[in-house]
Amino acid sequence: MKLLCISNGHGEDVIAVRILSAIRQQNPAINLYALPISGEGSTYHRANIPIIGKARILPSGGFLNRDPQQLAKDMSGGLIALTKSQISALKTWAKTSSPETFSPETSSSESCYNRHILAVGDIVPLLFAYYSGLSYSFVGTAKSEYWLRDESGKHPSRGLWSRFEGWSGSIYLPWERWLMSQHRCRNIFVRDEFTADHLSKRGLAAQYAGNPMMDNLSPAGALPQLPQEQNPTTLNVLLLPGSRQPEAYENWSRILATLPSLIKALPYRTLVLLGAIAPSLSHQKLIDSLPTEWTVTDSTPVTYQHQNATLLLTSAYSDCLHTADIAIATAGTATEQFVGLGKPAITLPGKGPQFTKAFATVQAKMLGPSIQIVEEVNAVGSAIAQLIQDPERLQLIDQNGKHRMGKPGAGKRIATKVLATMNDQH
Repeated sequence: MKLLCISNGHGEDVIAVRILSAIRQQNPAINLYALPISGEGSTYHRANIPIIGKARILPSGGFLNRDPQQLAKDMSGGLIALTKSQISALKTWAKTSSPETFSPETSSSESCYNRHILAVGDIVPLLFAYYSGLSYSFVGTAKSEYWLRDESGKHPSRGLWSRFEGWSGSIYLPWERWLMSQHRCRNIFVRDEFTADHLSKRGLAAQYAGNPMMDNLSPAGALPQLPQEQNPTTLNVLLLPGSRQPEAYENWSRILATLPSLIKALPYRTLVLLGAIAPSLSHQKLIDSLPTEWTVTDSTPVTYQHQNATLLLTSAYSDCLHTADIAIATAGTATEQFVGLGKPAITLPGKGPQFTKAFATVQAKMLGPSIQIVEEVNAVGSAIAQLIQDPERLQLIDQNGKHRMGKPGAGKRIATKVLATMNDQH
């Protein structure tokens, strides 16, 4: 049996690999392939999953829906040619036993029953899956009914555009629901139970198996112990600039600009600032952007001191998520994972192309009271000071984040269902 996973973005690639790794563990004999629509597919390479067709990074990084102006850059960067080549690779894979052994004589009817498509993301991989002519499963990571409403009712309209959101009665538009309703669409996995219930009422067999974003986040014990952490007044603040270059460097500068307000607002607290740095980023570039008042206190680990604050730059991502009390974030997936642990995040919209005001607004709708958008860097300190002094709000945030993001283990549950589907049609 053969499975092709189609995804369209770095975060989607990560989710896809978690599911594929679980599939490989449950059935080592299955042949896995990937088609990353956006980006080079480095996550697949690290997991030893072969890529079919061309893979390249476009100027937008795959965030066209967040900033339509990026479309022109992608068009001039070869979007049309890339899409054509990817569709061609998809059709070839759908008709042949393997991408390397294609011949016109291969019987498509003979091979179509031992192969399946797993589409991860939004309508783009879903369209690709439909166009393949094969059976497919859809993991909808990009949308949630929480965009439009929560358990208490619809969100109030803010601005002209928001009045038209949900015009079809669902966050998933009619053509998306049509693709999900086709007989070849065997599984529909959505990101929360609220969305699954809403789609089920509209006649779709949507299911909630959990959110794969919350898988594999156990602390690894790789975070060095700082003396300041033993202080009962310590507040651990997670700094999340994101992972996409060069945007992450600009976001890092904005995060650093919030720190004077934080130090001023909490002079009586010991502040430990945990810079969770993605492997794709240069530590040296981040260090070079530090203001001169930050002085080196240790090179292993890399720590800096300024007044009552200690800054640590580390790649111990999971440990940072569990250690921190609150986050200052300009990230997508990382912010959602932090919130899923029951913790609050202050988000700081930037120029993009990913973490724009529009993106941050959608993220806040999906994650509810766990997110507080603060647009001015000088206002972050007071926002955090007010939040940590409100135990009732912190309790609500804890319950809300865990409810909306779910428990670990989704990758295994989705893998089990996809394998069952493939076994049934084999």
